[in-house]
Amino acid sequence: MSSQLTRRIIACLDVRDGVVVKGVNFQGLVNAGDPAALAARYAADGADELIMLDVSATIEGRRAMVDTIRRIAEQLSVPLTVGGGIRSLDDARAAFEAGADKVAINSAALATPELITAIAGRYGSQAAVVAIDAKWDDEHAIVFGRSGTTASAREAVEWAREAESLGAGEILLTSIDRDGTRQGFDCVLTAGVSGAVNIPVIASGGAGGADHFADVFRRGRADAALAASIFHFADTSIPALKRWLAAQGLPMRMTTTEDSSC
Repeated sequence: MSSQLTRRIIACLDVRDGVVVKGVNFQGLVNAGDPAALAARYAADGADELIMLDVSATIEGRRAMVDTIRRIAEQLSVPLTVGGGIRSLDDARAAFEAGADKVAINSAALATPELITAIAGRYGSQAAVVAIDAKWDDEHAIVFGRSGTTASAREAVEWAREAESLGAGEILLTSIDRDGTRQGFDCVLTAGVSGAVNIPVIASGGAGGADHFADVFRRGRADAALAASIFHFADTSIPALKRWLAAQGLPMRMTTTEDSSC
């Protein structure tokens, strides 16, 4: 990744039963607000992209909520990625028709890797995102499916390489160990995956402050970084975060002039 490439700041909406939720290590979810209202706020604040993850769709065996996708998409002029419950081309089509620009697949990709190729073939690689939820087991980062509840036989770096070879255009990499902890992104995990593939890697899990973003962009070699709780609960604003990162020499797409500080 070139040091001059603009880094992306992505806001994440974890949705369950029509409301945005947030927890720690994928557990203890609490209500964080209305998806459409938060999407409108983040779009106005200058988020480069939004990701909506229907966190219970896979567990409940249903596709992502189309009405929620549509309500969010109506608020946006930036790309929207939708994940959770995308198990087939029909599920992907429903998400795209509701307003998604990309779909993220995790459990379905693990079970049926050829779905990556099918989505990329129909909608383009740029629309096919493979979500990798990983947790350390000694020296190996093991990939989990079903919202972090089921360990697979795959290791994160190797699975990222395979996903790229199958047509994925982007990796959404979440550290289960760091999720919701605000202790910083897992830069070792992120750097390992970023160094193994030639497609963009979005770092997720652990954002607690502006310095964590700078760290994952530099040490983790991430192309983009995602956060949820620090934005939902107004601990850090996106405009202030971008200004701080730009002052550290990290290229940002600046779109607002809000006077805030991190």
